[in-house]
Amino acid sequence: MATEHAQQVEQLTPSEYIAHHLSFNAQPVGQGSFWTLHIDTLIMSVLLGLLVMGLVWLVARKATSGVPTKGQAFVELVFGFVDDQVKNIFHGDRHRFIAPTALTVFLWVFAMNAMDFLPVDIFATLMHALGFEHWRAVPTSDINTTFALALAVWILMIFFAIKVKGLGGWLHELFFAPFGTKLWVLPLNFLFNLIEYVSKPLSHSLRLFGNMYAGEVIFLLLGMWAATGLTGTAAAAILGAGWSIFHILIVALQAFIFMMLTVVYLAMAHESH
Repeated sequence: MATEHAQQVEQLTPSEYIAHHLSFNAQPVGQGSFWTLHIDTLIMSVLLGLLVMGLVWLVARKATSGVPTKGQAFVELVFGFVDDQVKNIFHGDRHRFIAPTALTVFLWVFAMNAMDFLPVDIFATLMHALGFEHWRAVPTSDINTTFALALAVWILMIFFAIKVKGLGGWLHELFFAPFGTKLWVLPLNFLFNLIEYVSKPLSHSLRLFGNMYAGEVIFLLLGMWAATGLTGTAAAAILGAGWSIFHILIVALQAFIFMMLTVVYLAMAHESH
């Protein structure tokens, strides 16, 4: 079955090859419904989340107060780094919730981004041998994943804004800031704040999605170049190695940016205009 799949891939045109690897394992939700569930995105996201949190839990369970192991030292380094970033931005009394949230976001997004390092054709052949025609390994290259994460942060932002300021205070800020309390500027205040509320989840999600999707496409293009002959293989190997090194920075940086924006948005929810 794996050999048949490899032969089928070789017979594809460049556009068909890219479309094949960028197709999701989509299952319709309900008969005649336009909703679809991306099985690959869901399973990879859940597995990576369990894997990352499980590893952290195992290290924390075996932690000692004496000389730490290499794993414990690394986890403590990550914990301290994230905690320092949160303290520099968030000065409220809910630091104990914001810091673990930021840590979860950073580790989970980093793990999902890192799946982009898996060899595309080898992983696709493996999944085809298991009976899956299409399987996307990078959950963050799916706009549904990044938008769901951003939407969860957006809901938390509104929740904390109402919790800290009260429903009346939040509505007052929504309609009476930043241009004042005169009646004729109320629609302008509301429109201004509405644009801000809508733009946050959009920019939060699209930034991560765009970078990871572009990285996936570049790896596919390099893979096609490697199939053009000896010269193409050598060029693709050199450029692929360079791009992989650069992509390590992108994977970590995008996870860090997503975490920092999460902290900033939650910190802004505790502040008043």
